[in-house]
Amino acid sequence: MTERTEDIHVVIITGMSGAGKTVAIQSFEDLGYYCIDNLPPAIMPTFIDLIENSTGNWNKVALVIDLRGREFFDDLLSSVDQLQAKVNLSLHILFLDAKDQVLVQRYKETRRSHPLAQSDAPLEGILQERKMLEDLKGRARQIIDTSDLTPKQLREKILRDFSEERQGTFSLHLLSFGFKYGVPIDADIVLDVRFLPNPHYIDHLQPKTGLEDEVSSYVLKWSETKEFLQKLLDLLTFLLPLYKREGKSQLIVAIGCTGGKHRSVTLTEYIANHFADDYFVYKSHRDIAKGKKKET
Repeated sequence: MTERTEDIHVVIITGMSGAGKTVAIQSFEDLGYYCIDNLPPAIMPTFIDLIENSTGNWNKVALVIDLRGREFFDDLLSSVDQLQAKVNLSLHILFLDAKDQVLVQRYKETRRSHPLAQSDAPLEGILQERKMLEDLKGRARQIIDTSDLTPKQLREKILRDFSEERQGTFSLHLLSFGFKYGVPIDADIVLDVRFLPNPHYIDHLQPKTGLEDEVSSYVLKWSETKEFLQKLLDLLTFLLPLYKREGKSQLIVAIGCTGGKHRSVTLTEYIANHFADDYFVYKSHRDIAKGKKKET
């Protein structure tokens, strides 16, 4: 039998029911992965052994593991340990999450029952599932919060993050947000910049955003902004190579102000430009279009 000369890339897709695993597995199929939905965790190592010993070119595998097979779910972490011990295998756990209220609304819209709900109330099952998945979420290499993502946006993100040319690379994801709309649950680092002077209180700047020169110039002109940015850039310059060495595929840094329109947007753009030559840098402004008439 011919010995396999290249690593097998295995992605375990898991997370909250209703968070987008169906869209995810379809996206991996489009990327050329051999995909299996709802594989019992206990047989994962055996399945990977079959892949390793096959003569086919199965070097990319995506497996959906969820609580539909909850009688087997307790075997998942031990199976993950077995896979991580393999020297010729690259394992990536992708955890899809969403806010409880978003998941409840999705179940209401589709009129489906939650797999763990003992009654017709999906929140009961959601809370139980979240508790059961705590340990697995902690071991995930990547967490995607789909609360504010459409299926198309989730698909585009997966295609971008797992495309062939991105495999083995490290990326920096910068996200601006407003604290009044909630903290992003998939961020690795959260920064609060509400201590900086606020353009919201300048009449002619209030309707503008941090993407416009007038606002960014106002935010960046203050001595505390300059000192904060210098310290932050020094910290990220130190941390990014260490996260890359540790095996992370990306670092998500969320920068928040009151409404996610002025200060956080300005700093996100500034930091993205600073690191653009050294890393794959992606930026997004989650709340920039919200609350246009009221506040930043």
